[in-house]
Amino acid sequence: MANTKDTPDSQNSQNSDNQHSEHQHSEHQHSEKRHSSREHTAEKKPKPMEVLRHARTQLAELTGMAAENVSSFERTEDGWSLEIEVLELSRVPDTMSLMASYQVDLDPEGQLTGYRRVRRYERGRADAHRPGGR
Repeated sequence: MANTKDTPDSQNSQNSDNQHSEHQHSEHQHSEKRHSSREHTAEKKPKPMEVLRHARTQLAELTGMAAENVSSFERTEDGWSLEIEVLELSRVPDTMSLMASYQVDLDPEGQLTGYRRVRRYERGRADAHRPGGR
C-alpha cells in the first residue's frame, strides 16, 4: 500500500506539476491568440474601395471641405497614397470655384496618417501642357 500522507515533499511535487500544467495552458492560450490575431489581421485588411471611401471621409472631417473626386490612388510600402480633389471656395459661376488637390497618405489599415495641399486651381481651368506629357 502506498503512503498517501501529505508530506512537504509530496506537496512540492504536486505544486510543481500544477504550475507546469498551468504554464503549458498559458503558452497554448498565447499561441492561439497569436494565431487568431494573424487571422483577424488578414480578415481585417481593407479592400481598395473601402480605403478610398474612408480616406475621403477622413479628409472631409479634418478639413471641413467636401471631397469631390479621387484623381490618384495607389498602394505604397507604407500603406496607401491618394490625391483627392476638394472644393475650397464656391463661386458663381461654378467654373470660377476654387478647387484644390490634396496628397493623402494612409497606413495599411486605411487610417489617415497625413495630408497636404499640392495645388490650387479654378474649376474651369485645364492643367497647363507639360513637356513630355500628353
